[in-house]
Order: sequence, then structure tokens, then C-alpha cells
Amino acid sequence: MNQGAWNPGRSGGARCRVKRVVLPIFVLLFGGCSGVQDATNPMSPQAQMLANLWWAMCIVATLILLAVMVALLTGVWRSRGRRGEAPLNRRQSRNLVLAGGVILPAIVLPIVLISSVSIHRELSAEPPENALTVEVIGRRWWWEIRYLDEQDRAVAVTANEIHIPVGRPVKFLLKSRDVIHSFWVPNLSGKMDLIPGQTNTAWLTADRAGEFRGQCAEFCGIQHANMAFWVVAEPSEVFSNWLARERAPAVEPADPVLARGQQVFLSSPCVLCHSIRGTAALGRVAPDLTHLASRRTLAAGTLPNNRGNLAGWILDPQHVKPGNKMPPVNYDAESLHPLLSYLESLK
Repeated sequence: MNQGAWNPGRSGGARCRVKRVVLPIFVLLFGGCSGVQDATNPMSPQAQMLANLWWAMCIVATLILLAVMVALLTGVWRSRGRRGEAPLNRRQSRNLVLAGGVILPAIVLPIVLISSVSIHRELSAEPPENALTVEVIGRRWWWEIRYLDEQDRAVAVTANEIHIPVGRPVKFLLKSRDVIHSFWVPNLSGKMDLIPGQTNTAWLTADRAGEFRGQCAEFCGIQHANMAFWVVAEPSEVFSNWLARERAPAVEPADPVLARGQQVFLSSPCVLCHSIRGTAALGRVAPDLTHLASRRTLAAGTLPNNRGNLAGWILDPQHVKPGNKMPPVNYDAESLHPLLSYLESLK
């Protein structure tokens, strides 16, 4: 057999080996990049400052890495005395260590420290007086969102979805009802912890309209990974109309099917935890359902909000999100379908 002939098996094996090496590197480098959750794609002045700092540190770290690799390879080359070059003497080695281990860090680290402190000071400054105030309460494993007026009274309550006006500062009052959580919207802001018994403050101003995914960034239990939320930045007029709808109570159903669905809900254990403003459901330990159908997701970003997912979530929430605080509710078909229709009408 001609040893120089092309061998499909050998070529295929080589390609497989290359894929095994390159693919994990590609995933590590780009797997976290997403337009709706990407810290390197800032959509607010606050996120822009953090992105600038990150890129500067990344560039400096890359240059230092390259310099170290060049020095390492040079040392190896010189130590072997190739091409008639003498290896580094003790003085040269000492000067190299002094320059790379003392002088360079003494220059770079203070610059990074000063930049970090300066940005932290900017982010910690008080928001402008015209800022919209939104109270965010972390719970296992969902987010309660409360819009406050000038007297710090809640005028609208929702869950897992925050609407904000473009171009207007938004002040967030961050609290927790159980364990430490962390509020993070990579495109709009840095991380801020929610600590039980303490109120932390953060603020931001969205530069443009868009939908941005947020995430709890502090391990808080079994469903930490499924504790997400969405921030919807929209023009001021659109936001004002949305807030007006959120402030209104649920519309009383006129259709017999919807009325039957409301009766099913109000006679079920759901009223012990959930609330629907305008009805007798006044629960305070689970998400407010007054305008449930207007939200994009169910179960804190776990499922798209549609009829099938809503049915599955009601009947067996532990299958969808094991360990969450919602127990299963066994409805027969005659009760479930009117209930789903009623919940879908809550817009």
C-alpha cells in the first residue's frame, strides 16, 4: 500500500481531534455572549463604565501575558546557548525579575485600583431627583417588583419583569425576604447583593429600548439557576401606558367561562399565597397575578408564558422547577380549562 496515499480514516480522526480541542475553547470564550445578557454590550452609562474598565483590564492582562510568554521563551532559548548566545547572567536575571515583578506591577496595579475606585464612586452616587423608584424583593426563587410613588407607597406590583422608561434614571431599592440574592442585569448594571434585613440601593439609566435578561448572581439554593427576570426598557409614553394598566385592578369577567374560571381560582388553595387585585385573593407570599397574562415568562424566566406551560406549571410545578415553594394542585378538565382561560384574560 502506498504510505503517501490519502487515508480517509486518518484524516477524519485528525479532524475529530481538532474539533475536540477547538470546540471547548470556542464554547468557553463565546458561550456566555448573548445580546440580551452580555456585559460587553452596554446599554446604559453605568454598564458602559464597567465595560470600559473590563476591556482596559483585559487588554493590560493580555499584554502582560504576552510579555511573560516572550520572557519565558527567551529564557529557555538563551539557557540552551543556541546560535552562540550566552545564557542570561545573574545580573540580567535579577534585572528582569525586578522589572517584571516589581516595577511593572507598581505601575499597573495603582492605575487599575484608581480606575476601579473612581467607577465605584460614580456608581454609588445618589440618583437624580427625578428618578423612578422601584423596589425589588428577592425570594426563593422569584422576584417581587413594586413601583413606588413619592411617598414610598406601592402603586403597582408585579413579578419577574421590570419595565423602565428609556432616558430616565431608575432607582432600585433591593431587599431580600429569605437568603442573600444578587441583582444583576449585565447589559445595564453591575451586581448588587440583596441582604435580609438590609436595603441596598442601585440605579441606572437605559440608553435605548430593548429587552434585557437579568439573573440572580449569588447562589441561593437549589433553583438559583432558574431565578431570572427581564428588564424591558421602552419609550416614556409606552412605559406610562404600561404602568397605568399595571396600577388598575383585574377586570371583572363578563364571559361565563371566565367567571367560572375566577370561581375555581377563588375557591382553591391558590388564594392563600397569590393575590389578584379587585378580588378576594389577597395572598402575599407568591407572585401577584393581577396582570399575569401580560408577562413574558412563568416561574421567574423558566418558561414562556403560554397556555400549555401555564397548565403544566399549575398541575406539577415540582416537575418544572424542583424544590420551589409552589405545591401541585390537582384540577380536573372541567375546572382547569376555565381557570386557564381566566388567567389568560388577566392582561
